[in-house]
Amino acid sequence: MDPDYSFETTARARGYSRIAGVDEVGRGPLAGPVTAAAVVLDPARIPDGLNDSKKLSRKKREALYAQILEVADVSIAHATVEEIEKHNILRASNIAMVRALEGLKTLPDYCLIDGTMIPRGLALPAETIIRGDSRSVSISAASIVAKVCRDCVMLSLAQQHPGYGWETNMGYGSKSHMSALRDLGVTPHHRRTFKPIHNMLWQD
Repeated sequence: MDPDYSFETTARARGYSRIAGVDEVGRGPLAGPVTAAAVVLDPARIPDGLNDSKKLSRKKREALYAQILEVADVSIAHATVEEIEKHNILRASNIAMVRALEGLKTLPDYCLIDGTMIPRGLALPAETIIRGDSRSVSISAASIVAKVCRDCVMLSLAQQHPGYGWETNMGYGSKSHMSALRDLGVTPHHRRTFKPIHNMLWQD
C-alpha cells in the first residue's frame, strides 16, 4: 500500500491543524552527517507519488523534492560527525530531528515521527509510526527531502576527498569504500566510533 493522509486526518480530527512529518537519513554510513527533515504539507497540494525515499529512483526523488519545496513548509537539519562521536548515532539523529522541526517557518502543533522513538527534548505533541515513510505522506515527503539533501552533502564531500566513492556509496561501507579506507586512510568526515573505523584505527 502507498502512503496516505490518514494519520494526518486523524490528528486533524483531534484538533491539530499544522502537522509535520519528520524523518532522518544517514544512521548507517561510516562517513558524513546524519540528516533530518521536517515537512508540513498543504492537504490541498500534496504531490503525487510520495513514498519511502528508498523505493524511489534518484530521478523521481529529485523531481518530488522540487515539488515538495514549492508547496510545503520544509526544514532540513544535520547532526555533525563530531556530534555523532560525542553522543551516539541514535542521539545525534534525534538532535537533527528536533533541529529540523525548530527550523520550520512556523512551529507545527503535532508531529508524526518515523520509527519508534520520540526525540528527547521535543516539546511538541507527537506520535511515532513504524515504517512511517511508507505509510504517511508527510513522513514520505520528509524522507525524500532528507535523502536528497544528504546525498548532496556527500557529493560535495566526495569532491573534497576523492577515492572513497562517496558520490555513489554516500558514505556507506561498500566494498570500494572499505578498500579506499585501507589505501587512503581515515578522513575527518569518518565516524571513528563506528566499529569498522574504530577497528582500523586501533589496528594502526
